[in-house]
Amino acid sequence: MAQTRSEGLITALDIGSSKVAALIAQPTPDGLMVLGTGQRESRGIRRGYIADMGATEGAVREAVEQAERIARTQIDETWLSFSAGGLYSDVASVEVDLGGQRIAQRDIDELLEAGRRSIDPDGRMVLHAQPTLYTLDGLKGVKNPLGLHADRLGVDIHVVVAEPSPVRNLDLCVRSAHLAVRQIVASPIATAMACLSPEERELGVALVELGAEVTNVSLFAGGLLVGLTSVPLGAADITDDIATAFGTRRAQAERMKCFHGSAQTSPRDNHEMIEVAPLSGEQDAGEAPRITRAQLTSVIRQRLEQIFGQIEDALKKLGFVGPVGRQVVLTGGGAELKGIADYAQSTLGRAVRIGRPRGLIGLPEAHSGPAFSTLAGLVQFAASDPIDLRPSPAPQTIVKLSPGNLVQRLLAVVKSSY
Repeated sequence: MAQTRSEGLITALDIGSSKVAALIAQPTPDGLMVLGTGQRESRGIRRGYIADMGATEGAVREAVEQAERIARTQIDETWLSFSAGGLYSDVASVEVDLGGQRIAQRDIDELLEAGRRSIDPDGRMVLHAQPTLYTLDGLKGVKNPLGLHADRLGVDIHVVVAEPSPVRNLDLCVRSAHLAVRQIVASPIATAMACLSPEERELGVALVELGAEVTNVSLFAGGLLVGLTSVPLGAADITDDIATAFGTRRAQAERMKCFHGSAQTSPRDNHEMIEVAPLSGEQDAGEAPRITRAQLTSVIRQRLEQIFGQIEDALKKLGFVGPVGRQVVLTGGGAELKGIADYAQSTLGRAVRIGRPRGLIGLPEAHSGPAFSTLAGLVQFAASDPIDLRPSPAPQTIVKLSPGNLVQRLLAVVKSSY
C-alpha cells in the first residue's frame, strides 16, 4: 500500500533548461535515504527562465509522479531550486550594546530579531537570510558567543536575493501542479551542500555549474556564498553547434557529444569515424555520412573556448585571483563531457575537479553524476534546518543590501580565523 501522507519526508525539485528532476528522501539515523527519483525532459524553460508555463507544469507533474510511484508515497510540498540569472549575495551586519554582561540565549535571540528588522525593502526578493559569524567587541569570526562576556555583540547575516518576477513565475508554476513550495533555494547554495567540503567552503573555492543553457559561477569563503554571476551559455550550445555543423538533429547531436565527444584531442581522433544521421531522418541508398572524431572535437572546443573565456572573466570580476583563487569545482550536466576537467585546468590555470553529489544513501547510479548535484544538495539543505531570518511573509520579502567588497571582507575574516 502506498503511503498517503508525507510527514517527515523531504522532496526536492530541480527545474532546469534540459531536465526537470525530483527526489524524495527520508531522514534516518544513518543519514538521508533516497526513496524515489523522477526525471523528465524540460519543456518551456529558456536560459533558466520560464517561457511556457503549461509545458513546464506538465514536466513537473510527470517528474514528481514518477518519484512518487517509486517511493510509494504522495507528496504535497517541495523544496525548489532557482538557477537563473539575477541572483545577488551580500552581508548585512547588526550590533547591540550588552554593557559587559554574560551573553545569554535571550541576547542572541534579540540580536537576530534586530537583524531580521534591519533587512529593508529595495525591490528584490529574499531567498536566504541566515546568521553566519558573530562579532564580540570587534573580534570577528566567533561561531558561538553563548556564555561569553562582551560590551557589544554583533552578527553578520548572509542575504541572497533575486529579481522577483522569475522567482514568482517559478513558484506559480509549481503551485499550479498542486504542490506547495516550502522554500526556493538559490542553486549555488544547494549545489555547494552536495559537492563542496566544509573546509573548501571555509578556505575559498569557485563553484562552476555548467548547465544546459546557463553557467553559474559562484565563490565561497568563510563558509558563505560571497559572490556569484551567470553566463548565458551552456552545454546545449555545444549540442546546437554540432547539429548545425554536421546537419543532424539535436537528439543525434546530443548522442554524438555524449558518446564520442571530448574536450581533449587525441592522436587517434583522425582515424576514428562517426556516422551522422541526416537532418531529414531519411537515408539514401549509399552509406550514411561520416565524420572523424577530430572534426567533432574541433566543434566542441570552439564553443568551450567561448564558455571558459567568459568563466575566466567572471572569476576575475568576482576577485577570485592570486593565491586564494586556485581551486575550482566544476559540476552540472556539462561537467560530464569527457576530458573537461583537464581542459578547464589548462584553460583557467587552476586546480579543477569534478563535483558529484555525495551524502545521500541509496542514490541511484543514474542520478549520481554532476548533473544532479543541485537536486541532492536541495535535500541536504532542507535536512540541515537552517535558521531563517527572512522578514515575513517570506515569499514576498525584499532587501536593501549594504555596499562593499564582500569577497575581500570575508576572505579577511577567514584569514583572521586561522
